Amino acid sequence: MAPHGTRRSLPALFTVALALVLLTGPACVPGVESPPAPARTAPAQASGPPTAYGAYVGYGADAVRRVAEFGAWLGRPEPRVGHAYLPGENWSDIEGASNDLAPWADWRRKEQDRLLVLNVPMLDRNEAHLPDDVVRAELADGAAGRYDDHFRALARRLVQLGVPDTEIVLGWEMNGTTYTHRCAPAPASWKGYWTRIVTAMRSVPGQRFRFDFTPTRGRDAIPWTECYPGDDYVDVIGMDAYDAPRGLSFSQQLTEPYGLLAQVDFARAHHKPVAYPEWGLFDNGDNPTYMRGMLTWMAGQHPLYQTISDYCPHGVWRCRDNPKSSAVYRSLTDGQS
Repeated sequence: MAPHGTRRSLPALFTVALALVLLTGPACVPGVESPPAPARTAPAQASGPPTAYGAYVGYGADAVRRVAEFGAWLGRPEPRVGHAYLPGENWSDIEGASNDLAPWADWRRKEQDRLLVLNVPMLDRNEAHLPDDVVRAELADGAAGRYDDHFRALARRLVQLGVPDTEIVLGWEMNGTTYTHRCAPAPASWKGYWTRIVTAMRSVPGQRFRFDFTPTRGRDAIPWTECYPGDDYVDVIGMDAYDAPRGLSFSQQLTEPYGLLAQVDFARAHHKPVAYPEWGLFDNGDNPTYMRGMLTWMAGQHPLYQTISDYCPHGVWRCRDNPKSSAVYRSLTDGQS
């Protein structure tokens, strides 16, 4: 099903209608209309398994400690999801050679039901803003197998650390322009390279990785559907979904081309679970209407996991600029674990 088409499945339409009813008032931007007060609504009543939740609270040993502190702030047990990123300045980073990975592995092993989510860049110099012609050459080299050994090294390291079931968010936000591992300069090469990486990592004995295909919400530089590498090489359909751009209401974020509803439709058509590795406030400031809408939406979809980006301007705990949204977050996370 084309994600931006006019036909919608009845379950998806019902979910959208429910979310829109729960958003009391059309305005999403503070100052346009007074936001509704925090309330316990659909998430506490939603049926189905609880969503595994967490927050990105930094990297390394200090961040591991903050996971428990985040749960204490909520007045709840420690979240089951820990979210970390591999840096992408060089290939040693992408192989996981930093000492920062071991504390996360230790955290994951302490409880059977924990989930370690790890964002993995596909290319080095990943935030160097390289020109498109360089990106095309790099993606072509990757698709030809030049970088397979780096990803086998990462897979062996994760297995040796005792986290062979890590959730790999590979090449995230590929439909945008921020990262060297972007798709738009060469979609065919990008897809071929993804399949090489997944194949290389799955070849390592003992691994049980899942691979998350995670675009940013909306069309961005290229429709993310044009980057999809195929069902055999993807386990989860993720989406990074921030409250942006300025003035875009949550209902529009649901229904825009390649938006939240498109993600769920696409995942259903491909028989994959959904996830939200990154989400949070952004261009519209302290926006409790967005916060209520996003939490209500996720509670209705029962994603595999969701992790808010908990730093300014996105977060609710470590960022004190968002007190109204923070209150909504604390009131609406009861249906998660």
